[in-house]
Amino acid sequence: MEMKQLVERQKKFFATQRTHSIAFRLQALERLEQGILDMEQEIYDALKADLNKSSFEAYMAEVGMTLAELRFVKKRLKLWAMKRPVLTPAAQFPAVSFTMAEPYGVVLIMSPWNYPFMLCMEPLVGAIAAGNCCVLKPSAYSAATSAVIVKLIKKVFPSRYVTVVEGGRKENAELLDQRFDYIFFTGGVTVGKLVMEKASQNLTPVSLELGGKSPCIIDATADISMAAKRLVFGKFLNSGQTCVAPDYVMVQDTVEEELISQVQYWIRKMYGTDPLANPDYPKIINEKHFQRILGLIEGQEVVAGGQSNSETRQIAPTVLTHVSPDAPVMQEEIFGPVMPILTFRSLNEVKKIIASHGKPLALYLFTTDARTENQILGHISYGGGCVNDTIVHLATSRMGFGGVGGSGMGSYHGKLSFETFSHRKSIVKKANWLDIPIRYQPYDAVKEKLLRAFLK
Repeated sequence: MEMKQLVERQKKFFATQRTHSIAFRLQALERLEQGILDMEQEIYDALKADLNKSSFEAYMAEVGMTLAELRFVKKRLKLWAMKRPVLTPAAQFPAVSFTMAEPYGVVLIMSPWNYPFMLCMEPLVGAIAAGNCCVLKPSAYSAATSAVIVKLIKKVFPSRYVTVVEGGRKENAELLDQRFDYIFFTGGVTVGKLVMEKASQNLTPVSLELGGKSPCIIDATADISMAAKRLVFGKFLNSGQTCVAPDYVMVQDTVEEELISQVQYWIRKMYGTDPLANPDYPKIINEKHFQRILGLIEGQEVVAGGQSNSETRQIAPTVLTHVSPDAPVMQEEIFGPVMPILTFRSLNEVKKIIASHGKPLALYLFTTDARTENQILGHISYGGGCVNDTIVHLATSRMGFGGVGGSGMGSYHGKLSFETFSHRKSIVKKANWLDIPIRYQPYDAVKEKLLRAFLK
């Protein structure tokens, strides 16, 4: 089926208003949840094939989070969809005011390859909850997971309601030429700009979940062992292929050696003395990215890791020290298992380095000093983050997740997913038993005096 026919078919189904029913949406979420449970092992197998993810990591970072989001949304959907009363100004008496959420219509969700299941399913949960029809476009790079998503969606939904389009750039371009009612994109900045450009031609609203160089700041007051432990977890999860992974580390110069020693210890503790022999250590998604990441290590001082296996496309957790802010590894988002460590003496140095890379998607601060915490949280703009931990801020349905500036626009998870995929209408409902004539012509001084009194 051609892209235009596919979208038109969904628009016709949306026009029946069946998706407006809360009962219909809840049933759809139930079917999706059951479908995931029925195909859980197939999902794990696909994630293993694409990224060598263990079933534990796949559940922790993809399937489990998706199921938690589904259950959270199901419990609260009726409440979120209710009309919200709003106070009415005295000038509009007698009336009541309220807002009500309505679905946009047919939405496009474009997902990436690094968390190919979760980052496709979680936006879908929000789109369904809000009452939309949906076209999913998973990444061609994670082909095994994309195939499982196709099978899952065909199993639980008719294509006129939710469908999946596989393929690469050609299919992306054809989809973006269609007139959708909303576009939700997760991926890199370059493609994100193209999505926004295409959407602007139809004035289609968008959410862009992008990335950037997310810093991790560690000062001398931090618990260095705990900081290293949580840093190693967040940086090397999924072999560093995480949009909110700590991209680079800035550590106060007086504790640099201690941090490096602790990072080396926790790498050995978590991944073994030979991480490339660890069966649960993920691989790089493809040869292009494998070679790109190796290029970022070249010419740098390596104090841990550096080994690679071209046959399995694995790169050991790698730590770089004495890194210059001008080094190639500091000029782009790493998106791999490479941790550059820079030192600082004052927070002004930290602020300057962060500002040179634009507004990051995430920021992590390890400190026990309240003044430092207030300085960083209050004076630096970024999407979200943690104090004394890494990446876990996105693992909740109770807070929104999204970027700011060059790291993205829009936010989702939980209630914010429902709001993202809904248009909230504002309504004033007037009574007929009284019609105050002040607003009608002819105007005079008495009416003006009353108007001014009403609008104080």
